[in-house]
Amino acid sequence: MNVDKLVPLPIKFETFKRDRLRFIPDVPGCYALTTFGRTVLYIGLTNNLRNRINAHLDNPAKTGETTYGRAVIVFWMENEDVNKIEHTWMNIHLQHEGSLPILNSIYSPTST
Repeated sequence: MNVDKLVPLPIKFETFKRDRLRFIPDVPGCYALTTFGRTVLYIGLTNNLRNRINAHLDNPAKTGETTYGRAVIVFWMENEDVNKIEHTWMNIHLQHEGSLPILNSIYSPTST
């Protein structure tokens, strides 16, 4: 599924590389790791976007190759209500693909 189908649409993005971390804020938010073609590979939430993306860069599962390609872009939305947005994005992905993003392993769906 393409990141453009997420609602609300995450309009901020940066290359998924350590030398670009300084451009990612250290605030709460939801994010999606995508391929160059913007296929969503992972959806997450955090209280600190910069720290969480940095942690993903140390995780071979998040930086490695998938059947859809490699994560090369991180899209995000800064928001205090991260649980609602993450659940909404996960539900949208489930509706379009019938499954979680390939790099997400668990999910507790709730009403949004």
